[in-house]
Amino acid sequence: MPLDDYPEGRCFLMYGKVMSACLHGVEGKLVEVETDLSNGLPHVSIVGLPDSAVKESMERVRAAIKNCGFAFPLQRITVNLAPADIRKEGSAFDLAIALGILAASGQLKLQEPESTLILGELSLDGSVRPVPGVLSMLATAKEHGIRRAIVPLENAREAALIEAMDIGALNHIRDYPKDAEDGFGQIRLQEPYADEGSAGMSSALPSADNFSDVYGQLHAKRALMICAAGMHNSLLLGPPGTGKTMLAKRLATILPAMSEQEALDVTKVYSASGKFADRSSLIRDRPFRMPHHTISAAGLAGGGTIPKPGEISLAHRGVLFLDELPEFSRSVLEVLRQPLEDRHVTIGRARAVYRFPAHFILVCSMNPCPCGYFGAESSSRPCTCSPLKIEQYRSKISGPLLDRIDLQVEVPRIDYMQVADAGPQLSSEEMKKQVDRARCIQLDRYRGSGIWFNSELQGKLLRTHCRLQPEAEELLRKSFELLGLSVRAYDRILKIARTIADLDGSAQLEAPHLAEALQYRCLDKMALPHSQ
Repeated sequence: MPLDDYPEGRCFLMYGKVMSACLHGVEGKLVEVETDLSNGLPHVSIVGLPDSAVKESMERVRAAIKNCGFAFPLQRITVNLAPADIRKEGSAFDLAIALGILAASGQLKLQEPESTLILGELSLDGSVRPVPGVLSMLATAKEHGIRRAIVPLENAREAALIEAMDIGALNHIRDYPKDAEDGFGQIRLQEPYADEGSAGMSSALPSADNFSDVYGQLHAKRALMICAAGMHNSLLLGPPGTGKTMLAKRLATILPAMSEQEALDVTKVYSASGKFADRSSLIRDRPFRMPHHTISAAGLAGGGTIPKPGEISLAHRGVLFLDELPEFSRSVLEVLRQPLEDRHVTIGRARAVYRFPAHFILVCSMNPCPCGYFGAESSSRPCTCSPLKIEQYRSKISGPLLDRIDLQVEVPRIDYMQVADAGPQLSSEEMKKQVDRARCIQLDRYRGSGIWFNSELQGKLLRTHCRLQPEAEELLRKSFELLGLSVRAYDRILKIARTIADLDGSAQLEAPHLAEALQYRCLDKMALPHSQ
């Protein structure tokens, strides 16, 4: 018997489909929420590889529908989340499932349901709660041609950061129009939010911290200026109290401003991790993360049953500062090796492989020995460490990890006269002007190549843009043999020399540029004492 022959009002098969999304790492994945209502004993099944939070959503949906004055269908309900081979996690499907059931049962008419993204968690009274990762999920939806979205009211301004999308902000299920002809007029349509600072390049200044607060240490300031201009990894080595931590914390004040794409990438990471507090604009300042030395490998790289971004992903496009580097567990430090090389973290699980971005500057500080005074002994504070202790202390940092640190900078003790007679100190403003000039040179040089900083050079591009003059070539050859440098260290020295040349406004890599770059390999040159 064909369906058309059934009496009016008696339909034994009702079907609806709406679009939603979930997070996979920090990226969004589109999910089709299919709802089927059929005759039979009342029962609800959610299929499509849902986790426990998704399975529990039906209880929230049932209560929300009932408490909003709608009727929850007393039929056999099947909800399919497609594609079925992707694990579905979180509570962002609540609103899509509820609207799908109401549409399939004829209580609501949805406008263009297959081209509208629906996100939101439901309370038992039908109010719509915010969910993390809206920015990533809407960016993915836009890439797939979806130009309309319904999101929780608290996520509306975050969602409106994605341009050319119509955003409907829903505070309660009852606010949804009962008729498709009413459109989205009752849902407080938001125009794409234009951030006031989006047109120009924001600056890390002003800040309470300034390099002028640090007395002397011109060599270390110069090294950090090179670090900021080319986005190079750095290690500050010196006795206690010389200003290593102060210098590192002030690096953020001279970093070049983020581009629009960098700002969007950083904001997506913080949105996916639930740390995007100000949802009204993109994150404009480069992140600065300073984890404690007791952090675990999962806390640093990311992980968990449902993997979340770790500290190195939260430092994406910014700075990860590890103070007192040898105090970190060696197993934790070794986690850094792959991200420093590949610029991302890969975490494997039984059902999926997650990939988190991790393009950051690593800045570390450490003492030369356990007591801190090797190489800076005085009559009042001699070094009390044996050669064996010093070797064990430094061996906590593996050779492969050190090879990935471009600048190894000595931060010596400052004597009394340098403090008492200190005049005007080199300030963040002066340093940032030089950094910005070098940054502009790099933007012009690498335009269209897909890279932005000298630290990203590799392969053919490295050989093309880092050609040495004959005198510089001979200097590097001798240093390579004398210091026993690896090929990786060789490449990194070339990148540092390229940044130094950019700071000097030179198109050629001269011997002075290379000589200065070689000065920033202090651990390669520093020998252990043979006797106490």
